[in-house]
Amino acid sequence: MTARPGGRPLVPAYLATGGTARHPRLRLERLSLLLRSDKPVPDGLTPAQLALLDELADGTLTVVEAAALLRLPVSAVRVLAAELVDRDLLVTRAPIPPAERFAPDLLKRVADGLRALKH
Repeated sequence: MTARPGGRPLVPAYLATGGTARHPRLRLERLSLLLRSDKPVPDGLTPAQLALLDELADGTLTVVEAAALLRLPVSAVRVLAAELVDRDLLVTRAPIPPAERFAPDLLKRVADGLRALKH
C-alpha cells in the first residue's frame, strides 16, 4: 500500500476490505499463519487482496506481520485473509503454541552442573 508522508496509508482500512462490514466465519488470531495456495489468482480482487497475496508469494506470514507490511490494521487484514480463505486462495494454520517453560529448579540444576564441570 502506498503511504502518505507520516506513514498513514492513502486508502482507509474500510475501503481496503472492499467496504465490507461482515464478520467472516473464519476467526483468525493475530499470530495465525497465512500461506498462499497454488490456485491461480482470479480477476476481481481488490488491490488490498492482491497486495496481501503478493506479500505471501515468498512464504508464510502471520496476520500481524502482514498487517505491518501492508500498513493496515490487523482487523482489516483478518477480513481480507478470511475472504481469500473462502475463495481457496489462502491457507491458514493455527498459531504455533508457546513452548512450555522449564521449571526454575531444573535451570538451576543445569547451571550448577555446568559450573561443576568448569572446576
